[in-house]
Amino acid sequence: MTITKAQLKSISNLKLKKFRNLEGKFLVEGERGVFDGLNSNHKCEIILVTKKFFENNTNSLKKIKNLEIVTENEFKKITETINPQGIAAVFFKKKQINNWAKNLSSDLIVCLEDVSDPGNVGAVIRNCDWFGIKEIIISENCADIYNPKTIRASVGSIFHLNIYTSKNLLTDLTEIKKYGYTISSSTLNGKNIYQFQSNKKAILILGNEANGVSNKVMNISDVLLTIPKIGNAESLNVASASAVILSELTKPKFL
Repeated sequence: MTITKAQLKSISNLKLKKFRNLEGKFLVEGERGVFDGLNSNHKCEIILVTKKFFENNTNSLKKIKNLEIVTENEFKKITETINPQGIAAVFFKKKQINNWAKNLSSDLIVCLEDVSDPGNVGAVIRNCDWFGIKEIIISENCADIYNPKTIRASVGSIFHLNIYTSKNLLTDLTEIKKYGYTISSSTLNGKNIYQFQSNKKAILILGNEANGVSNKVMNISDVLLTIPKIGNAESLNVASASAVILSELTKPKFL
């Protein structure tokens, strides 16, 4: 079957949030992301590959259904990357479970409050995956987790975690505290992370790139955490900070 111009247009539109929300689908570019998606419980609608990519990867592709070989020009219409690998796929979004706040099961959960850069959101998701975090909460004003930049930055990790969107973060965090979770917020002026022992059930809050964690969330936090500074840099990128903090909070698992 030859893909039509209308189909290409529909797939290309998934680069925009309004069409992702309307269709309930999202676009994944790159070999690692696509195959992680295929090995997850996300349903795949279609996989697009260039002739060159197919010829170089015939063994791994020949058994895949709903595969379409497209021209280089057709592929460029759906991709955002400068040097695309030649493979992309459309997946259906997973529906968020009801009452997710009551059904959290992890000892350590990461929460992103209004992190606006999709690359940062994707990098944090990847860091969480590395350190074994299974559940993430994001506020409604965070960058869309299905933004192509978010997905590329996560390098497939978006398929490995359960990610919940909170429509009212303060209300949800207050509710979650009733189930024995403590809230730790990352700030520039808090307790030294290297001198902190986490509660068994904890939520780590990471805030907006420019403004940090909001006052309303800090006010319900049980502890404020800081990565101590030695040099002269003003601050750490939120993704870098997440890696440092998660390394310290998950260290007991390796001792």
